[in-house]
Amino acid sequence: MKRILANRNFIWADAFINQLCDLGVRYACISPGSRNTPLVSVLAKNKKVKCFVHIDERVSGFFALGIAKAIKLPVIVVTTSGTATSELYPAIIEAYQQRIPLLICTADRPPELLNTGANQTINQWNLYRNHIRWFKNVGIPELSSNRINFIKKIAVKAFDISLFHEMGPVHLNFPFRKPLDKNSFTDEVDIELIDEAKKPIQIQSNDQKVNEIAKREIKQIDSIYKKLIKYSKGLIIVGPMNYDDIFIKNVKALARITNYSILADGVSHLRFAYSNSDKFVCSNYDAFLRSGKFKVKHNPEIILQFGRTPTSVFLQNYIDETKPSQFIANKFGDMVYPSVKGSTIIKIEPNQFCEKIIERLKKNKSKRKNNIWNNDFKKADELLENLRIKLIKNSDVKIEPIIIPTVLSCIPSNTNIMLGNSLPIRDFEWFVDKTEKSYQVYFNRGASGIDGITSTALGIASIKKPPILITGDLSFIHDLNALLPAGKYSIPLLVILINNNGGGIFSMLPVLSKNKFFTDYFITPHNLNISEIVKSFRLKHHTIKSCEDLKKKIKTSIRDKSFIVLEIKTNGNDSMKFRKNYWASAVKKIDKEFTDK
Repeated sequence: MKRILANRNFIWADAFINQLCDLGVRYACISPGSRNTPLVSVLAKNKKVKCFVHIDERVSGFFALGIAKAIKLPVIVVTTSGTATSELYPAIIEAYQQRIPLLICTADRPPELLNTGANQTINQWNLYRNHIRWFKNVGIPELSSNRINFIKKIAVKAFDISLFHEMGPVHLNFPFRKPLDKNSFTDEVDIELIDEAKKPIQIQSNDQKVNEIAKREIKQIDSIYKKLIKYSKGLIIVGPMNYDDIFIKNVKALARITNYSILADGVSHLRFAYSNSDKFVCSNYDAFLRSGKFKVKHNPEIILQFGRTPTSVFLQNYIDETKPSQFIANKFGDMVYPSVKGSTIIKIEPNQFCEKIIERLKKNKSKRKNNIWNNDFKKADELLENLRIKLIKNSDVKIEPIIIPTVLSCIPSNTNIMLGNSLPIRDFEWFVDKTEKSYQVYFNRGASGIDGITSTALGIASIKKPPILITGDLSFIHDLNALLPAGKYSIPLLVILINNNGGGIFSMLPVLSKNKFFTDYFITPHNLNISEIVKSFRLKHHTIKSCEDLKKKIKTSIRDKSFIVLEIKTNGNDSMKFRKNYWASAVKKIDKEFTDK
């Protein structure tokens, strides 16, 4: 039997990566280092994997998050040891909260160097323990048939947990001893062992465990069905989530058969691909639920909820105040609503929930008649849509609520949109109405941080086109290192940058007056020249002067297919006055309409 000299670290890494590739992993985000050399070298030479190299681990984590959102499959993230591993934590938190599959592979020093003061060595044991779906310290590489099969099985288990059984980020810690140079040999091994390491084990991956509907859930569905037959005053709430077309079709069918209105979050996708048959979909509920008179006369008996916590605080308050029977359906039984009183979590695929309920309701021969209670939601929605259009029609581009409707009016259907947090996603919720166009909207609403927004958008844009990012200035500044891969990999991304020179969202805080303390500690104006910053990365920038200028530059930029920032310098105070004027006018109109009912 032929024997050759080899480095065990590389055989070990090769067995692991080849197994993941056999399962369907095709993308990796890598940050440079020394201790992670075996993993990096194997990935770089593997033709099945496309690698993106990022000098900033935080950018790498969020870029991988964006790719995973786009392809809905696990993405590998590799770092060296030490504080480099901690830089991934924000992206891991977001992936954990949104159940996005990431395979976090951290290189580590060997056990004998831990707690000895060795350079670039920290305690990496289950480092992300509060925000990880599974952790495994894979141990020091060993060259035996049994141990090679062990690392392959770890790859299979990590993939299955990340994509199916728990869904979300998993953490694999790889301690490596020197030498880390492939040509510095550690062992003389049989060539058959090397061939065995390259050959994946055949273990079928499946999600059967997740898709099973337990008897407990069936009983809950039967109980809900009985309430639906009994209650006519019901609502369906669809919060933030990347839903598929099947769910959208099913939840609309559920609304029709129950005659319940759907309160559709701006990023729920239910406001898009809208037709005249979808009049039960409401988009202006945040405004009409500010009316105390409307709420008093419209207390729901039952609510069916899907997705994460709604963006609208007024919708959340409405549910808390009216205390209906509330049923939240999601795949893993996650508590995604802060108020647990009176709510029941159903651990079931939302699609299956809708199908099972519809199936039972169809068997009931008695058909529901339209009732005034739910028709009021449709009427209120229509009234405020007309009001919103009237207020927006002649406003200036420096007024922030004008920007997103203007953008949507001139981008083509099937555009992929990434939304920044704080005001952009809220303005999207408040001022985007139903449209015949179809969009795919992405967002980081797991932890709702402003970090990694541009990096996530670039990850998405590297896979799906045409891509647009709508973001604020603080989010953009917080993630400037993302501009490096934008140029390096020539990723086409149109950035709509809403610059109000600080934390404009804090103007909504009721307890703070507009004084120097408020400006210095909350608004925190940065006064940066973003144009010069963007150009220093050799990327394109344009300052927008008007709505017509914005429309023109958007159309040109989409055709150009490059990275460009369209910066709109807005007036934060005037923008907040516009929002408050709209809400006051909305309440006045709703109060007048429903006072005598």
